[in-house]
Amino acid sequence: MSYWLMKSEPDEASIDHALALKEKGIPWTGVRNYQARNFMRDQMRIGDGVLFYHSSCEQPGIAGIAEVASDSYPDPTQFDPQSPYFDPKSVPEQPRWLLVDVRALKKTRLISLTELREQPELQEMLILRRGNRLSITPVTQTEWDCIVNKLVNIVLNQPVNKK
Repeated sequence: MSYWLMKSEPDEASIDHALALKEKGIPWTGVRNYQARNFMRDQMRIGDGVLFYHSSCEQPGIAGIAEVASDSYPDPTQFDPQSPYFDPKSVPEQPRWLLVDVRALKKTRLISLTELREQPELQEMLILRRGNRLSITPVTQTEWDCIVNKLVNIVLNQPVNKK
């Protein structure tokens, strides 16, 4: 099992929106970075843990716990000329961009970057590195355990153990 941090702008796909579609999951559309695409294509597996992160908003931070709910498949927005994610160089026979579905498991209190930085176990976490702008980053087992079992349980008091 692997763990991931996946960023989403809450006005596009929030943890509340994902929870409303809990059974089905939400398609993680709009990823237009090759490294993030490759994570979805080559490394993500159904059941992998996801830290659902709200970005580009007034209060960014981890807003929930989710899981990968599908294998990767072509992102339909790349073929839609009306979509902000349209890619005229991508064709259905050879799609450039993929996505996975993400199923929300729990909404958490917002865990800010400041709070993450205060945890010694998280000092090497990719989201905390200067210049990191990737929308999808791997999370280590230690980082996952610290966030899910230490920070989230401060409020929820219910472990989310994905081991």
